[in-house]
Order: sequence, then C-alpha cells, then structure tokens
Amino acid sequence: MTQAHEYVTYARMDELHELQQPRSNARGELNFLLISQVQELLFRAVSDDLDQARQALHKDDPAGARTALRRATRTQRVLVTCWEVMNGMSADEFVAFRHVLNDASGVQSFAYRALEFAMGNRPPGHVQSAYADSYPSLRVELSKPSLYDAALAYLARQGFAVPADCVEKVPWQQHEADPLVEDVWLEIYRDPHTYREAHRLAESLLEVAYQFSHWRATHLLVVERMLGGKSGTGGSDGAAWLREINEHRFFPELWTFRTRL
Repeated sequence: MTQAHEYVTYARMDELHELQQPRSNARGELNFLLISQVQELLFRAVSDDLDQARQALHKDDPAGARTALRRATRTQRVLVTCWEVMNGMSADEFVAFRHVLNDASGVQSFAYRALEFAMGNRPPGHVQSAYADSYPSLRVELSKPSLYDAALAYLARQGFAVPADCVEKVPWQQHEADPLVEDVWLEIYRDPHTYREAHRLAESLLEVAYQFSHWRATHLLVVERMLGGKSGTGGSDGAAWLREINEHRFFPELWTFRTRL
C-alpha cells in the first residue's frame, strides 16, 4: 500500500468526502455543507480541550489547564474564521437552496450543545431536552461539573472564599452569578503577583469565553447579511434570537468584577 493510500485509509478521507450530499443544484449548497461539517468537528475539538482543562483542574494542575485552554482558544479562532468563508455567499445564493434545509438548524447540533454545557451554560430547559435526547454524549457531559465549576472548586481548595453552594451543587445545575464569587476574582486581580496561578488561569478562562462570544457575534452578522429579518430555520427567530443569546456571557463574575477593579 502506498503512503498516499495509507493517509486516506488512516483518516478515512474517502468516507469523509462522501458525506456531502447536496439536495439542490445551487452553487452555494456544497460550500454550506462543508463549512457546517467543519464547524461541527471543531466544536468537538474545543470540547475535548476543555475537558482536558477540567481534568487538570481536578488534579490542582493550573498549568496543565492553561495549556489545554490555549489549544481550545486557537481552535476557537478557526471557528470564527469559518464564518468568513460562509460570508462569501450572497443572500440570493443562500436563498436558492435554503428551502431544502426544511427544519434543519444549527441549534440542533448536539456537539454545539455539549460545548455550551461544558462551558457552564446549562439552563433547565436545555438540560431537560438533553435527557430526553438521543445523544448520550450530552447526558455524559451533564454528569460532570462544568469547566467553570471545576475552576471555582480549584480556587476553593486553594483557600479562596468561594461559597460552598457554588462547589457542592449537583453537576447538571447551572451556576448562577454570585457577588461573593465576584469578590474572589477581585481579590485575585488586585494582587496578581501573590495570586499568580489564579490570575493566569482567569485570563485563560476569559479568553475562551471571549472567543465564544466572538463566534456568536460573527454568527449574528452573517445571519443578518443572509436573512435580514426573516425567521431562522428550525423554527428559531433568526437574528432576533441570536441577538438575545449574544448578551449571554460565560463565567459571569469574570466579566462583572472589572467594574470594581
């Protein structure tokens, strides 16, 4: 077997290129499928790195967590760039095949939902839907503390005054912003030399949260360019729905304490 064939066999590239099955003759549909599938795989890559970071925090290894978070951030930047590829399609090109999507929508992506769960966005409605879903990976993710839960538990073990209910709650429960957690981050940032490891961890976490919000914001702009005020596929409200979720911030106290710094 030649080296070229070994590459194809190892990575199953022949199967990969058979996965794109356009339902129309519209020029833009193949590109739409390809970029959608690329993003799906990148969601999984980010989730894997966030899980590695979470495991490192469980072991009180903030340096290992930061290494994993840096990898996640690099992948997130590629995710943002994916929208630039999609942005090369004009509105009329998208409309030419939009009807074949039927009720298909990116909000149905279980890999994206698992990533949100890993980051800590676990609203009750989404949690209930996940337990009724056919994707066991979502239930597995909800059985673990989120990345932010793991970070707060790490800080508590280092002697910071993290409220007990923030580290002792059941894993699937969403973290709610707490002024006492904000106090902890404020203490760290007021003396970053003393709390060097905690400060570096905070900056790594915030970069992951920032890149996620950057991805959401770019998504909104692309949807507005493609759809204007139309409803989204899958029954969503399109740009209006995206504007609402753009207001959400992962790791909330890492954003809010800055007003007091």
